[in-house]
Amino acid sequence: MSSAAADERLADVGRLRRLLIRPELGAVVGAVVVFAFFAGQSEVFRSVAGIANWLDPAATLGIMAVAIALLMIGGEFDLSAGVLTGTTGLVLVTLATRFGLNVWLAMLVGLAVALAVGFANGLIVTRTRLPSFIVTLGTFLMLQGLNLGVTKALTGTVQVAGLRRAEGYESARAVFGGTIGDSGFRVAILWWVLATVVATWVLMRSRAGNWIFAVGGNEQAARAVGVPAARTKIALFMTTAFAAWLVGSILALRYTSVQASSGIGQEFIYIIAAVIGGCLLTGGYGSAIGASIGAVIFGMADKGIVFLGWDADWFKFFLGAMLLLATLANRLVRRYAEEVKR
Repeated sequence: MSSAAADERLADVGRLRRLLIRPELGAVVGAVVVFAFFAGQSEVFRSVAGIANWLDPAATLGIMAVAIALLMIGGEFDLSAGVLTGTTGLVLVTLATRFGLNVWLAMLVGLAVALAVGFANGLIVTRTRLPSFIVTLGTFLMLQGLNLGVTKALTGTVQVAGLRRAEGYESARAVFGGTIGDSGFRVAILWWVLATVVATWVLMRSRAGNWIFAVGGNEQAARAVGVPAARTKIALFMTTAFAAWLVGSILALRYTSVQASSGIGQEFIYIIAAVIGGCLLTGGYGSAIGASIGAVIFGMADKGIVFLGWDADWFKFFLGAMLLLATLANRLVRRYAEEVKR
């Protein structure tokens, strides 16, 4: 009996079953369907220029979606992630244009601000045991007020501009906000790919990845076996803050100006991309690759609707429909995965 039980536990579930329980499977199918639909309707959409066009919004969204996916797998949310991209952009442009700092130094200050916000979010969540939804909602409101109040106090408007004239702008833009040669593809795509590769390696090949899945699946059980749950969650919030700094810097260097309202509302788009990519709202399940594919679906829909000449309001309908379908698909995949493990 014992040998039979052991054989059953060690039995290979088969390649097909392993494929079916992958969290990003639904996103892959969805991406293929969305691409086929828009490519069949628009020749521009499937051209090289069209692909570069819809990969652009997918890249910046993808960087954030990957970080949010890690946080969601760890069982937490960050509603301040969107407005933090605006905060870091404002810090960069303000310091470079109003106080004469080199762009690179201004970016480092922005990074320090972002990491401090992420650390504070993680520390409050782990120390007080308050839901991260409430903690980061409070952070969201405070940052929104700071962005608007400080910007108006310094400029008299709700915008900071003039980054192009700052020292170090050209070199920083080439690294973060430019294009890849003359291809028309943005450098942000490379940062997105790098973020996805690193996050996937962390989740699948490192001890930290095991900790993330453990604290997201059952925090108490994880603590019982020695997982540093608090440290892991703080690191995840700081990772999200780092991604917000990267995206905020990319956009500021690209457009050379930042609105005080930048990033507000984007946090829901990040979460939607992660959910479409296979992340569960309950934590403990998901993948960085899936979140990136969710961002690709977003980019294709965002630009595909424009290419077809449809009213842009249909995009919100599409997002809502994709969210519902992805949530249902994730639930079915999760049930199947649990049955396979038994």
